[in-house]
Formats: sequence, structure tokens, C-alpha cells
Amino acid sequence: MNKKILSATTFLSLLLALFVSQSAFAQQAPIEGTSYYLPKTALRFSILIEKTTFTPGEYARYAERYMKLPVREEAETSYRVVGINMSTYALPDSNKHFTAIIDHKHTLISLERDQNGILKAINAKGYSIPEPAKFTPAPKAQPLNPHDFMTEDILSAASSAKMAELIAREIYDIRDSRNQLSRGEADFMPKDGEQLRLMLGNLSTQEQALLQVFAGTTEVDTTEHFVDIIPNGEVDGEILFRVSKHLGLVSKDDVSGTPYYIYVRDMQVIPTLKYDIEEAAKRSKEDIGINVNLPGKIQITLSSMKKNVAAFETLAAQYGRVENLSANLFNKKYMTRLTLNPVTGNVDQLITEPLE
Repeated sequence: MNKKILSATTFLSLLLALFVSQSAFAQQAPIEGTSYYLPKTALRFSILIEKTTFTPGEYARYAERYMKLPVREEAETSYRVVGINMSTYALPDSNKHFTAIIDHKHTLISLERDQNGILKAINAKGYSIPEPAKFTPAPKAQPLNPHDFMTEDILSAASSAKMAELIAREIYDIRDSRNQLSRGEADFMPKDGEQLRLMLGNLSTQEQALLQVFAGTTEVDTTEHFVDIIPNGEVDGEILFRVSKHLGLVSKDDVSGTPYYIYVRDMQVIPTLKYDIEEAAKRSKEDIGINVNLPGKIQITLSSMKKNVAAFETLAAQYGRVENLSANLFNKKYMTRLTLNPVTGNVDQLITEPLE
């Protein structure tokens, strides 16, 4: 068996390499503290789309003959945008991941983070911005059934043409009765104004229901849809969404829909950070890992068919810069309470109390 014997020089080289490796590992060991993220601001657009559904009447083909009504005989559904609103929310920014150093030399007692690890407060209670109220459509009136207002003669008619003729005659009789009541010429006049109002209302309901068999019905529904975007830098005419007249909200790649474009302009406005007391704000050479956002102001414009349809302004974290807070704010002389805006990471409140 061949045995390899290490020389003294080789053995010392291995020991030195092991020592260097262990020293490097010790330098890369994680700092004891609490990790957190600062937020990136996302935009959420609430789009209200109105759907209109036209259903032709059962006897639409007789509308011109008996009622002199030019009506459509084909069903149709159409969509249009009737409102656009914008809100903001936060996502953790992977480029802004920090660790706050927790030790006996500083008054970092508590750090509050949200469920995504975004810093909300230090030595204080953070808050959450409530979500915008969801759109609630107006309650619909109960649809009228024309057959509930048809006489026995109408229902027993031998043909659709005869039924349409009798329905038209009934509509004209209802109109005559309403005119007579309005003029005070009816054979049986109501005793008071309230009774007159009820009688006129009932006649209008009967006419509306029967007229549906000729004119058809139109039903309108409004629904809310959401489109999100995380802007970065200037955005110049990017397609945000498309709406088709016949299909509603469609994919951005579906050319059947009319495009809605988004423009984002960096207004180059960044708020300054002010401390409550001058002495504590003096810059320290020591970095204890406490950072906040100074968000930038942006202007958002939506356009379609070469017309602006909505405009907004907001603060967005990614358009500003990161500010490192001085370690002096958290030394043993002061108790600093810090509350951040949960969407932008900006300082909402910074209170520094001297400790005796």
C-alpha cells in the first residue's frame, strides 16, 4: 500500500487556508436584528363598465303597423366605460431589504411589520390604510310581465297578428283613460289627489308592460373590474387595458377592444424629512439599519381615442429615494417613536422624547 506523507510546508498551508475560511465565514455571519422591507407603490385602477342588453319585443314585427314604432328586431349587447378610479397599495421592494440592529446600546424596543414584512412602525403602533369601498350597483326594479296585463280576449286570440292588434288597441284605451283622468273628464273621478296619483300610476304601469311586446326591453348592468400596474420611471403610452363594445373588458393583446393608455410622469418632487429635535438628528457614523422612503410625486393620465379620460396624482416610493436615519435618534438619551405610511414608506410621525 502506498502512503502519502504531508510535508510540514503543506500542512501549514492547509491550516492557514482553514483559518482564512473560518474568518471569512465569521465576517459573513448575519447581523443580529430584525429584517424588514420598505414598500414599492402599486397602482390599482377600478373600472366601471356598463353593460346594456336589448331584447326585442315578442311582436316587434308588428310595431310599425299598429304602434307606428320604428324598433329593432335583433337582440344586442354593448359595453362602455362609465367610470375610472385609482387607489394605491404596497408591495415589498426586494431592492430595499434591511436589518435593524437590536442591541443594548440603542432604544430599538419594537419593530412592527405587515404580513409581507414591510416596516410600519418602530417603538409605536402602525396603521393600515382601509381598502376603497367596493362598487355596489343600484337595486333593479322587478321586471314587468306583459302577459299579467293582457285581457282574456287578447290571450285567446287565434293568431299572433290578432293578438298584436288587440294589445295595441288596449294600449290606446289606456292612454285615453289616462288623458280623461288628467282632464277631469272621466266617468268615475277619484275622490282626492292621492287616489288620482295611484290610478294614473297604475295606468302607466299597464301601458309600459304591454308596450314591451312591441318596443322590447333594455336592461343595464354596471360591474367593477380591477387592473393593477407597478410603474417604474416614465411611462409613455403603455396599454393599460382594452374594452370591446361587444365583449366588455378584454385582454391587452385583443385588438377587438379599444385601448386605454397610461402615461406616468415623474414630477421630480420629493418631500424632505424633518426631525423633531436638532441634536438627535445629527448624523452618526454608526448605521443601525433604520431606513425610510422619501417617495416621489407622480402624475398619472389615462387616455383613449386621443382624449384624456382620467388624471390622478400620488406619491410613489420607487420615484423617490431611501433615507438612513441617524443612530443618534435611538441612543440611550432618547426614545424615538416612528410611524410610516404603509403604502409609501414615508415618515408620517416621528416623536423623540428625552430620557432621564
